[in-house]
Amino acid sequence: MSHQDAPEQHGLGTLEPGTRQRAQLPTRVADIAWSALAVLVTLWAVWASVGAVRGTTAWGYCAAAWVLLAVALTMRVLAVRRRAGV
Repeated sequence: MSHQDAPEQHGLGTLEPGTRQRAQLPTRVADIAWSALAVLVTLWAVWASVGAVRGTTAWGYCAAAWVLLAVALTMRVLAVRRRAGV
């Protein structure tokens, strides 16, 4: 088979029911969602910390942001461990 005759593979491939890519899709979407949540809460925690130090934000917002970040990261680690079977 020459290079020109080989079928082209793009990204995830086919997402038809019953394919391996389709079975992995919920896990990938969950990974993306958890990552996005962690990034947003991290940015909020840093922003609230800087604001609290400058005196423009209450310390309560800062503490809430760090607690939510700890909870989100803990849940993320637990989800990964459950999926890996550790």
